[in-house]
Amino acid sequence: MPQTWLSRILAGRSVCFCATCPWCLSGWLAVIKDQVMQFVEPSRQFVKDSIRVVKRCTKPDRKECQKMAMATALGFAILGFIGFFVKLILIPLNNIIVGS
Repeated sequence: MPQTWLSRILAGRSVCFCATCPWCLSGWLAVIKDQVMQFVEPSRQFVKDSIRVVKRCTKPDRKECQKMAMATALGFAILGFIGFFVKLILIPLNNIIVGS
C-alpha cells in the first residue's frame, strides 16, 4: 500500500516534494518566493537610491553654470593648442622623413 503525504507526516517521516500535496506546495511556493525576492531586491534598492539622489540634486545657479562653461572652454582651448603645436611640429618632420 503506497504511503500518502498525510501518513508520512503522522509517521514522522520526511515528506516528498511532489508539488501536489499542500505540504509540498507550500514548500515550493516558499522557494519560489525567495528566488523572486532575490531577483527583485537589487532592483528595488537601485530605485530607492536613485530617488534619493534625484531628491538631493539641485539646479545649478547662474554663477555655477558660468564656472562650468569657463572650465569647458578652457579645456577645449588647451587641447586645441596642443593639437595645433603637435601638427605644427609633425608636418616638417614628416616632410624630412618622407623626403618629398
